[in-house]
Amino acid sequence: MSERAPGPLLRVEGVSKHYGGVRALEDVQFACRAGSIHALLGENGAGKSTFIKILSGVVQPDTGKIELGGRPMAFATPGEASAAGVSCIFQELSLLPDLSVADNICITAPPRRFGLIDKAGQRRLASEMLARIGGEDIHPDAPVGELPLSRQQMVEIAKALARNPKVLILDEATSALTAGDVAKVFALLKRLREEGMAIIYISHRMNEIAELADDCTVFRNGRYIETFRAGTKTDNEIVEMMIGREYSSAFPPLGDTMRAGSPALSVKNLSWAGELKDITLSVSPGEVVGLGGLDGQGQRQFLLALFGALIGVGGEIEIAGKPVKIGSPKQAKSPELGLALIPEDRKNEGLMLPMTVRENLSFAALDTVSRFGRVDRAKENELIDEIVRRLAIKADGVDGPVAALSGGNQQKVVIGKWLMTRPRIVLLNDPTRGIDVGTKQEIYQLLRQLAAEGTAILFYSTDYDELIGCCDRVAVFYDGTITRMLQGAELTEHNLVGAALNIGTPATEQKEAAL
Repeated sequence: MSERAPGPLLRVEGVSKHYGGVRALEDVQFACRAGSIHALLGENGAGKSTFIKILSGVVQPDTGKIELGGRPMAFATPGEASAAGVSCIFQELSLLPDLSVADNICITAPPRRFGLIDKAGQRRLASEMLARIGGEDIHPDAPVGELPLSRQQMVEIAKALARNPKVLILDEATSALTAGDVAKVFALLKRLREEGMAIIYISHRMNEIAELADDCTVFRNGRYIETFRAGTKTDNEIVEMMIGREYSSAFPPLGDTMRAGSPALSVKNLSWAGELKDITLSVSPGEVVGLGGLDGQGQRQFLLALFGALIGVGGEIEIAGKPVKIGSPKQAKSPELGLALIPEDRKNEGLMLPMTVRENLSFAALDTVSRFGRVDRAKENELIDEIVRRLAIKADGVDGPVAALSGGNQQKVVIGKWLMTRPRIVLLNDPTRGIDVGTKQEIYQLLRQLAAEGTAILFYSTDYDELIGCCDRVAVFYDGTITRMLQGAELTEHNLVGAALNIGTPATEQKEAAL
C-alpha cells in the first residue's frame, strides 16, 4: 500500500438530502484518503446511493459541503464531477447498448483529429483500458447490447478509468462479474491504491470488504453511524451496526419440508444449442435444489429452458408426473403448470420502472385478478396487500413508481409479482445479487416458508454460502451439464469449489445423483 497523505483527499461534512417528506440523508460526514480503499456499508435504503449520486453530481445536496484536495466543490452535473476527478461506477449500468464498446468507453471525451472523432484512436484507447482491467477478450467494436451482463460490467469499469479519476466510486461493481473477473478487478483496485487513487467501495459481500478495505464507514437510515479501520470489528458487529439490531444467523434451519410422491418437476436428457447437455434432474414439492458451479456453465440457460424462453430445447420434462412441452413463458406460468422465474436483472427483466408498484405486482397475475377482461380491483387489492405484508415491502403506498424504491424493495416486488400467480415451482436466478444483508435474510426465510408450503424451488446462486445455507441439495454445473450432486455432509465449500472446477467428479455421478 502506498504511503498515505496526511489529510483526506475527499471530505464531506453535514450533507443532507430530502425528497419531499422523505429523508434520504441527514447530516452525514465522510472522509477518504488518497491511496486507500474506503468501504461504504449499509442496508439498501441506508442512503448510500443518494450519497454517491451527490458526490458524482447526479443530484445536489440540500445542505453540507464537499471538499476535494482541500478545495470546496459543488457539482451541478456529472460532467463537472468527472472534470474534477470524481468517477462513479453505478450498480445499474449506464451504457448505451446500441453503441460499440469503444464508443461507450470514450463517450464523454472521445479522441479527436481535425475536429472529428478519431475512430482509430478511440479503439486504441478502449483496447488500453480493457487490457488494464483484464478484459482483453472484449472487442472494442462489439455492440455493447450483445455482450453478456458480466462483460458489460467490465466495459463500465473501463469507461470510468478512461476519465483518469482521482476518486473512483464503485457501487456493487462486482455483483454481475464472474469469479475470474472479480479477481482481475481486485488486482486492479489494489494497483490503483498503490498509485495513490482514493477508492470508495460499496458491497454487501463481507469477504470482499475483508480483502480490499483499509477503512469502513457505516450508514443507517440516511445517517452516519461510525468509521473504523478494517479488521477491527467482526462481521456480526458490522452487520448489527448496519441493521440497528442484534444479528441472528443468516440462514434459517433447513427442516424436513420435502414431500413424498411424484416430483414437482423432473427433466431427463434436457439439451439446448450445445450449451445444455443431457441434464437430468428432479425436484420434489417442498425441496430447495441449488444450482452451483462457476458462472456461465449453463445454469441461467437451464432456468430459461424450463420457463419456455428458449427455442429448440430437447429432452423430456414432467410436471407432477405428467409429460409437458413448455413452448413459452405464458404457458409456463399458467395455472396448469405453475412455474415462476425470478430473473437476474431486476431493472431490465423483472420490472417496468416507469409504472407503479401496484402495476408491477399485479402484471404477471392479471389472469388471476381479472373477470371477463376487466381487473377485479377488490381482488387485486386483497392480493397486493397480502404480498406487501408478507414480503415487508417498504414503499410510500403502492401507487408510486417502483423506480423510487431501494434495490432490495425492488427485488421484493419482482418476487412478489410472481408469488401472486400462486406458483408450484419457483426458479430463482441469483436473486440476492446487490441486496443488503437484512433483505437477504428475509429472502432466505421466504424460501424456507415456500418450501414448507410445498413449493418446489430451483435456486441458482453465485454465492457458495447461500447454496450451503439455503439448499437441501446442490447440482453443480460444468460445461452445460450437471457433474455432481452434493447434499448432507458433502455439501461444503471445499466440495463445491472442487466440483465447480470439475476436479475429481466422475462423469457417471450426475446420472446417479440426479435421479
